[in-house]
Amino acid sequence: MEAENNHARGTSLAAKISTDLRRELADGVFKPGDRLPSESALTREYSVSRTVVREAIAILRADGLVEARKGAGIFALETSEGKKQPFKDLTTERISSVIELLELRTVFEVESAGLAASRRSAAQIEAILEAHHHVGECLAAGSPTRDADFELHLAIAEATQNRRFPEFLQLIRSGIIPRGELQGSAPGSRPKDYNLHLQEEHALIVDAIIEGNAEAARERMRAHLRGSLDRYKVLLRSRTLAPEDINLS
Repeated sequence: MEAENNHARGTSLAAKISTDLRRELADGVFKPGDRLPSESALTREYSVSRTVVREAIAILRADGLVEARKGAGIFALETSEGKKQPFKDLTTERISSVIELLELRTVFEVESAGLAASRRSAAQIEAILEAHHHVGECLAAGSPTRDADFELHLAIAEATQNRRFPEFLQLIRSGIIPRGELQGSAPGSRPKDYNLHLQEEHALIVDAIIEGNAEAARERMRAHLRGSLDRYKVLLRSRTLAPEDINLS
């Protein structure tokens, strides 16, 4: 059990490192031909083993973002501008883009929750509970929940025992954004009309997964994401209506 837990934690850490590096590559922190931080530097920065770092780099190599040069290190590659990259046009400036993504996530994550309830291991239940508690700690402290929320959904995806589920969630991570940013707040901050029942909704999903009730897990995830979708639609309508048409009562 301890070995399974360590493996799950290592997979999650590798995903985090690859996501951070992917973001830096996309933002131009590392340009084509630039050398990325060494394995030893990354192990120190993230307090992980070399195995975890190598797994993170392998994810980037599989996506054609970096290459390993023997004796020299890992280098950023030139990506093909002519090749359309899926989900690369997701933007925080378009509410309609977020609504599109939420509709897709509803289909994807409803089934993810159901499969997780049917297939989860004891170690994965622990990972889901740990992520759920972390969201609660962020809420209690009034701190951003963006990363903690994502880690919970990622832990559920990993419990499907289908590696494509967490891979897909990582692919669309850049578009999974808190609505606070769409309302002019700082990145990661809570929206003005934040879902006050977030932890309760998460708890219902987590309980169903622990109980092994696939149908309940699906229904509770569907209700959770439907609420988010409805709030985005309200926000979209408020932006498209003229100020005098908005009912503030």
